Amino acid sequence: MKNILVTGSYGQLGNDLRNLSSHYPGFNMIFTDLPELDITDRIACESHIRNHKIDFLINCAAYTAVDKAESEPAPANKLNSEAPAMLAELAVKHHFTLVHISTDYVFNGLHFKPYTEQDIPDPASVYGKSKLEGEKAILQSAANAIIIRTSWLYSAYGHNFVKTILRLAKEKAELNVVYDQVGTPTYAADLAKCILDILKSNKIEGKHIYNYSNEGVCSWYDFACFIVESSGSDCKVFPIPSKEYPTPAPRPSYSVLNKSRIKQDFGIQIPWWQNSLSVCLQRIMKEQI
Repeated sequence: MKNILVTGSYGQLGNDLRNLSSHYPGFNMIFTDLPELDITDRIACESHIRNHKIDFLINCAAYTAVDKAESEPAPANKLNSEAPAMLAELAVKHHFTLVHISTDYVFNGLHFKPYTEQDIPDPASVYGKSKLEGEKAILQSAANAIIIRTSWLYSAYGHNFVKTILRLAKEKAELNVVYDQVGTPTYAADLAKCILDILKSNKIEGKHIYNYSNEGVCSWYDFACFIVESSGSDCKVFPIPSKEYPTPAPRPSYSVLNKSRIKQDFGIQIPWWQNSLSVCLQRIMKEQI
């Protein structure tokens, strides 16, 4: 029986890990979030890890207010940079494996082909920089760890693009969505399964970075169109350039991730983004009935 601590478990990924936990009887999964456990509190984290004899720690906790981070970098750095560094130190001290979730925002989005794990990061936002510093701290440690970069995460839980579009499509007759930012949505339930399958494989050794998103490529406009059409709404969706929707934090204009490494190393099969989005939409609509 492996003891797995999940931090930030009230978020999208944490909730989907909780949903899947019963399918992995070899794992004793311990789900924490504020106020039970603050991952910026070293004493609390070390006590929790020691008391539960943790074998794996999946760090889903993060500061994700991308635009707010531009004017308030301190909390972003504390949660996204300093906390992962501390968890890596504890991983060495207490001999557990760290699984840390990172982001496509570590890249500047100026690429012309899917980003590999070997591509040099160059974040354009405070949020992206804080996440990259967290990655660096883990890689510079002696911890047994994997970092999984993902993009455009959504689920049936919390606040996300899918739920926002569903709400706006009910409230408005027309929506404007940017068409010149391209990437791939990631269904949190698919990522959760990927993580647990990796842990089950018992193949983690050393430190590695992996990319994970669903298969395929789309723009935010394509993403929104599929959501609206699937919901049966009459709302019209119109494409606009990013310059007509300015944000405090710059978004990568291209952040498609190459998933070859994770598929090859662990035999992971990744669903197409439209198939997974359909599953999530059915789940959301069923819960609304």
